Amino acid sequence: MEDYLIRVMTTNKEIRALAVNSTEVVKNAQEAHNTAPVATAALGRTLTAALLMGSMVKTGHETALKITGDGPLKKLAAEANHHGEVRGYVHNSKVDFMTNKQGKLDVAKAIGKGQLIVRKNLGLEEPYEGSVPLISGEIGEDLTYYFTQSEQIPSAVGLGVLINTDLSVKASGGFIVQLLPEASEETIEQLEKNLAKIEVVSKLIDQGLKPEELLEKVLTGFEFRTLAEKEVVYKCKCSKEDTKKLLVGLGREEIEDIIAEEGQVEIECHFCNEVYRFDKEEMNV
Repeated sequence: MEDYLIRVMTTNKEIRALAVNSTEVVKNAQEAHNTAPVATAALGRTLTAALLMGSMVKTGHETALKITGDGPLKKLAAEANHHGEVRGYVHNSKVDFMTNKQGKLDVAKAIGKGQLIVRKNLGLEEPYEGSVPLISGEIGEDLTYYFTQSEQIPSAVGLGVLINTDLSVKASGGFIVQLLPEASEETIEQLEKNLAKIEVVSKLIDQGLKPEELLEKVLTGFEFRTLAEKEVVYKCKCSKEDTKKLLVGLGREEIEDIIAEEGQVEIECHFCNEVYRFDKEEMNV
């Protein structure tokens, strides 16, 4: 099944929701960063969340998530846009195998205590930035808390990555559901009942559920219409030209020193591990 995302609204205009199958996206990220299982799970959840949130803003704008913690993963980051393109990285991709008491990958312990930061480029002079302390390190729960506290939107976020016994990615996906201001008590109660019954998202994706079928479970008892559907991909936007522009910002003297010592300037992209090299002629020094 190809990776894609859908955005819907209930016909009573009281709930909006998004769901995505991000299995191939997470596979590509795992391959790009050669991540260990718990790093794959944490990065996969972050990428999935960024895809969902990136599809909630206008075309051309971008949403970035950054998670910093005192656990061994240290930092996770992901950037996504309205077109369904996402990229990301984890500071420590080779963290040791970590499981909790239930025998599942312990993402919360690997992240630890810290902060979740959401940055949105909305086309204004300054980007919007909101942050909250991590309440669990599970990422989905932390984003639920972020929406409620920072954006004052009652929300529920479900994220999941399922890893095969051979450590490859078996399934990945997620959803965001939000109550709109006119939501009635009846709607709120029904949605709460639905969410209490939802199984682990990655298992539902593994069972073959499509994003719209996932939302049928989340929105049981409600009719909804699809507002948008799009393919999602892991795609880095780095280029040699843009990297050169960043290098110029170091200043001529520092660039000359690096080339004198190393013979060239070498920069590696955090998001895709592409290495760009520039010699004396290319840097005009």
